[in-house]
Amino acid sequence: MVAHAFTRDDIEAAYLAPYAMRSADSAGRQHPETEHPYRGAFQRDRDRVVHSAAFRRLSGKTQVFTGGMGDYHRTRLTHTMEVASVARTIGRTLRLNEDLVEALALLHDIGHPPFGHAGEDALNECLVDDGGFSHNQFALTLVLDLERPYPHYRGLNLTREVLMSQEFRAAKHRVHAGDCPLLEAQVVDAADSMAYDAHDVDDAVKLGLLTVEELLELPLVAECHRRVIDRFGSLQGKMLRRTLVHELIDLQVSDLLKQSTAALEAAGFSSATDTLRGPLCICSSADIGHQKRELERFLFQKVYRHPAVIAGRSEAQRKLRDLFNLYCNDPARLPEKFQQRLEEVSVRRAVADYLGGMTDHFCLRQFEQLA
Repeated sequence: MVAHAFTRDDIEAAYLAPYAMRSADSAGRQHPETEHPYRGAFQRDRDRVVHSAAFRRLSGKTQVFTGGMGDYHRTRLTHTMEVASVARTIGRTLRLNEDLVEALALLHDIGHPPFGHAGEDALNECLVDDGGFSHNQFALTLVLDLERPYPHYRGLNLTREVLMSQEFRAAKHRVHAGDCPLLEAQVVDAADSMAYDAHDVDDAVKLGLLTVEELLELPLVAECHRRVIDRFGSLQGKMLRRTLVHELIDLQVSDLLKQSTAALEAAGFSSATDTLRGPLCICSSADIGHQKRELERFLFQKVYRHPAVIAGRSEAQRKLRDLFNLYCNDPARLPEKFQQRLEEVSVRRAVADYLGGMTDHFCLRQFEQLA
């Protein structure tokens, strides 16, 4: 007897909640393609992101801490993988489209330039009179234009749902009444926030920028510590740090799932289209939200403004600005691909697009060779 092969539509119809985005309901792609026999549209989006050059370069890009501070801490790629892991857990539990969640999670930081937010701020200053620079907007430039793996058109030809969700991020998360992202996109935003708070705590303690004792003054971390003690007894050193970080994510995910489940039941969405009219439903409780903001204020003061971090940030920004000016003054130094781009955009924008795609190491090497 031959086993029945379930199609993607069969699986989604049996498993997904009414408010989840279904592959069969996708608005399609800019360039029409024949559907794959066993891979859904959002699965293909995920794979296109993973196989892109821009995604591979994330392994060489700063998350918060530069390579000069060690090699333990997260890169932009490992952060992205952690976000995808958390987001898939949330999406699966809420019976959302996990393929779409994963595609959006893997895409969400693909537009970050070298040196993390420091690099983004530097490029934004360089383009202050030319529309500025945003990593979320640059992600769209990459997947719509600069990535060119196909012979007949530019870009990755992603589904309109993935592009629409990234456009929300590019609009700096501005959400108005009757204008909301898909629930799958809301999940990725929540997972991103949880992941970077937790791993910035982990990295900062490991690098000696702050201590666990300092963190325990915060209600959210203190509650996580209480739970760790209840489960494992007294822990010290590396094991305490690791278990605290795990508990910090678990506590937030559990709270978000409880709150979001109640919000979705109250909203009564009957389709993914309904969710676009809101309200936002993927959310934490007011209490956890308040405690999370306290943690983030603490991290801003103690970690992101730490003298060692500021020093590395300032030096990286100086070199990036110098490279920007060098290429603007002599665009003939640009690679052929970006010289061709000068026919479509300004010199300053083309230079920023080139620099934005660089890894930290390649950017520093170019600076040493050219500056």
